[in-house]
Amino acid sequence: MMQSEIVIVGCGNPLFGDDGFGPAVIEEMEKLILPDNVTIQDGGAGAPHFIFNFLDPEVTKKLVVVDISDFNAKPGSISKISGDTLKPGAYIDPHSWDGVDQLCRISAKIDTTVVMCQPAKAIKKGDADVEIGLSEDVKNAIPKAIQVILETIGVDYGTTINLQKEGSQRGAAETCGHQER
Repeated sequence: MMQSEIVIVGCGNPLFGDDGFGPAVIEEMEKLILPDNVTIQDGGAGAPHFIFNFLDPEVTKKLVVVDISDFNAKPGSISKISGDTLKPGAYIDPHSWDGVDQLCRISAKIDTTVVMCQPAKAIKKGDADVEIGLSEDVKNAIPKAIQVILETIGVDYGTTINLQKEGSQRGAAETCGHQER
């Protein structure tokens, strides 16, 4: 059981290109010093089964889910849906996992927000082509997604988060809360 007041979960599979956005955001957030009441977790493609089922509404008051979704915007665009508008069909994940229905049920008990990124290439259920690595548009959206997440959970780092461009395969978030590992 996850015992944290705020839980941030990155969903997706890095073997399918931009679907790795959620885990990539979590990887960058691991470099930040966050309050003790915040847990960040790479949920992979199994978040509905391995994470959402272990949230305790008596403890967890806020859930932020980070994922890609096709919402007909420019690739790399960030959007978010709050739990009060989260209804079946409001958020369509690319692999049609049953997590959306679970999120709708969870949002009745836990303040839930989905932070979404528009992928550069549509990913459809059943896609089997392995494509490792995020598109440039989606990779460049990571800092904006982190800013939206931090605003959502009420953490103010007071500075811009930038991607490291040269020599970095995955980018790096730089902020005044940056923690070396």
